[in-house]
Amino acid sequence: VIIFLMMRSILLLVAAAAAALQLDPATAFVSPTVDGTLCARHRRQRADISSAAAADSAATAAATPAEQTAASVARLKKVLEREYISFFDPMEDSWYSPSVSFVDPMTELSGVDQYRANVDMLAGRTLMGKILFEDAGINLHSVTGGEVSQNARGEVEIADITTRWTLKVTASVLPWKPTARFTGISVYKVVPDATASTGVQIVGQTDYWDSVNLRPNSDGQYQRVEKSLAIQDFLDQLKPGGPKAQAAAPELPYELLRRGDGYEVRRYPPYVGVRLPYKRRDEGFGSLGAFTRGMNPLGPAIMEVENSDVSDKYMMWPLSYAMPGEDEAVAPQDATDKAGDGQWRTMKIVPVPGPAVVAVRPFTDASMEPVVRKADRELRGLLKRDGLLPRAGSEDMVRFAQYDAIFSMGQRRGEVWIELEKGSEGGHPW
Repeated sequence: VIIFLMMRSILLLVAAAAAALQLDPATAFVSPTVDGTLCARHRRQRADISSAAAADSAATAAATPAEQTAASVARLKKVLEREYISFFDPMEDSWYSPSVSFVDPMTELSGVDQYRANVDMLAGRTLMGKILFEDAGINLHSVTGGEVSQNARGEVEIADITTRWTLKVTASVLPWKPTARFTGISVYKVVPDATASTGVQIVGQTDYWDSVNLRPNSDGQYQRVEKSLAIQDFLDQLKPGGPKAQAAAPELPYELLRRGDGYEVRRYPPYVGVRLPYKRRDEGFGSLGAFTRGMNPLGPAIMEVENSDVSDKYMMWPLSYAMPGEDEAVAPQDATDKAGDGQWRTMKIVPVPGPAVVAVRPFTDASMEPVVRKADRELRGLLKRDGLLPRAGSEDMVRFAQYDAIFSMGQRRGEVWIELEKGSEGGHPW
């Protein structure tokens, strides 16, 4: 009881500190990379924007007010990209109104100075930031909007700019160092300002989390909610977990696109795996284990069961995946040589194209058919609620993943997978 009360007190302290320090997902920083890729990209962007600014200045005088505003908005969107990548170092104050407002599900603040102080804390540039948090990072998925138009009175208007992102931050103040993840959007309200050197000014920013702010059955629209819901969402991610089942293999990498209410959306790279038909999962694990000995296969084991009593069930283990910049993965030569021959005649090397955007719903019970089919139905309901469309034909089978070693002890990790339809119109926004 004493340990429980101590943990609860620590969790509440972290939540209160985060609220007091005005934790803002859109201001989380990108961790530096060991190869300097982000730094090099940052320098290239600075050079590109400086060159573009010099070229644009000569043409600005002859442009109409709407054209001038459109050019300024285009530069602002590049500035936002750069600020996310560099974690606002430096923060380009000239693009923000001195009285700019910032609102997220947990906090509200006003003014550039408060915003900068918050950023410095999250970046570890303050003592409090170094005590509370570590390993914070943000991944910017897109910057959209900002269309320029003229109303009936001839006034120039700017549509809201929207960024879509994924944030993670580790609470280093807690002994078990949990990592909280948030995904969502930031909506920037921008107005023309002829008195500003930038031509436009950000006057407001509102952040929404996918986990609490998505309005049900609204085709993916967002709404404001009570702060208590956001605080609880944060606290739930900080709770210590129980003993976990042993992982069967290193996990196939992915990019988290959405942490929604009851599900996640991920982007997987192209990969190649070895697949076989199976009757019992333990026999499938044994056969694939023997085939891949010495190949360092990846997890999870991916099963596909068609909605037919006479169809085979299939199990696949990923073998390799495409690195950034590569279009396809290459199977180990040993696997290519052995598959389909002799005792391995039922084995088949299968390339999986990508990148693929996949929705997943976790379950912790054993992967029995009633459990898996129930999770699949639940996931399809959640996707419909939040305006996401499963890929055509996905309803013909159930696809699920098992991460833990077979017969292992502890909390199991299983998931049902449904690939999403491509495209923002009726598909997904990534």
